[in-house]
Amino acid sequence: MKLSRQVKTGILVIAGILLFIFGYNFLKNSSIFETDRIFYVKYDNVAGLAQSAPVTINGLTVGQVQSIDFENVSGGLIVTFSVEKDFDFSKNSKVQIYSSGFIGGNNLGIIPANDGGSVAKSRDTLSGDIQAGMIDGIMEKFVPLEKSLGSTLGRLDTVLVGVSEILDEKTKENLRASISSLNQTMASFNGVSRDMKSILNTNKEKLNSTMANLDKTAENFAKLSDSLAQIETGALVRNMEATIEKLNNIAEGIENGEGSVGKLLKDEKLYDNLTGASKQMEQLLEDMKLNPKRYVHFSLFGKRAKQYTTPIDTIQ
Repeated sequence: MKLSRQVKTGILVIAGILLFIFGYNFLKNSSIFETDRIFYVKYDNVAGLAQSAPVTINGLTVGQVQSIDFENVSGGLIVTFSVEKDFDFSKNSKVQIYSSGFIGGNNLGIIPANDGGSVAKSRDTLSGDIQAGMIDGIMEKFVPLEKSLGSTLGRLDTVLVGVSEILDEKTKENLRASISSLNQTMASFNGVSRDMKSILNTNKEKLNSTMANLDKTAENFAKLSDSLAQIETGALVRNMEATIEKLNNIAEGIENGEGSVGKLLKDEKLYDNLTGASKQMEQLLEDMKLNPKRYVHFSLFGKRAKQYTTPIDTIQ
């Protein structure tokens, strides 16, 4: 049997509608083949609860919010939500709106009541409340801080008023002059810094040469230190001790009158002889000075020398 074009078009339209319904429910995370339990809860304020928000029991997602509508003209709200999980809870359980985080929005949480009451059935209306949000709790904690901050600002204002009274016109002028002097000092410091930089740039090669010389000096000093470290200190000390001992022996011999130096210092007879010889030498030189004819005879024409006669002033 051939189908007419109209029948084919109708079948395609019906299939498209069914596909649209299936996709819409899939995107809403709901099933068209299973029947979920539906519950209601009333609120005066839903605190930003949105449609399709998760419904949880002890943190486990068991459903979602289906719709939020006005109950009456006074502004009361009724929230319709579904529960997919096969979990029984008392009709006296509370449905609480709570915050899932700063940016996660609000969720709907079922708080089961373990009172042995009758089990909640689909289409029942449950009691609800709103948990204090995280932002509200933070603001409550900020209330004492706000009071303390207000008191601190008041004291600060008092202090500023007192400071303003202390700073008369003369004091303000002095402060301005001090700041101006400080600016001039900073400008001078900047100039000195620029001059120093210029000097360093000009003498850069000399400074490098000086540093190289210092490195060489340090290297030579290190070599000298190594050489000094290699000297046998024990042998050097022993040699010094032997030399000192010899000097002590020589000094002891001189003290005992041994050797030429010791005899010269200790022999009184030798001393007396040297003293007498020195005196005679002095007398001889004095006599040669007074009587040169006694020792030197000189005649230009070859005359015979006269016989020497002892002068009266001859030294005895």
